[in-house]
Amino acid sequence: MKDVERRAFRIARYSTGDPDEALDLVQDAMLKLVRSYADKAAAEWPPLFYRILDNGITDWYRRRAVRGSVMSLYQGADDSQRLDPVEAAADPAEPGPENRAGADQALGMLDDALGRLPERQRQAFLLRMLEDLSTEQTATAMGCSTGSVKTHYFRALKALREELGEAW
Repeated sequence: MKDVERRAFRIARYSTGDPDEALDLVQDAMLKLVRSYADKAAAEWPPLFYRILDNGITDWYRRRAVRGSVMSLYQGADDSQRLDPVEAAADPAEPGPENRAGADQALGMLDDALGRLPERQRQAFLLRMLEDLSTEQTATAMGCSTGSVKTHYFRALKALREELGEAW
């Protein structure tokens, strides 16, 4: 699960926009996977994990909607200064500052473009590209048909290519 943690965190962060909430969602998904599916073969874990994470994200949206309607009378604290714990961790393979400037700008553009995709398209894209799951595994993780995965993935690629260009 160590290999999946950072990528799953990014998926959850894209979905929630909040690094703390994303970290909680990933940790909860990992605990639920271990508690419920420890007896399954390791090859079955990725789609199960992403299905659990997807359910957690859906539940988070529902709780947020309810909380937002109840708490609309109150002003929350400013979340703009929160620290992303995964991004703050040191990377031993860190490139030099001259290489990081261009890469940071390109990744920022990709992050922005991913944030503008509809949720299902973003999810299909991230599971297929970032996690390298098969169409069938992605369908299991998303709780939909393989045809639906193909459609969402194609539309995500098309939108990203239009916004970022073919060469990105």
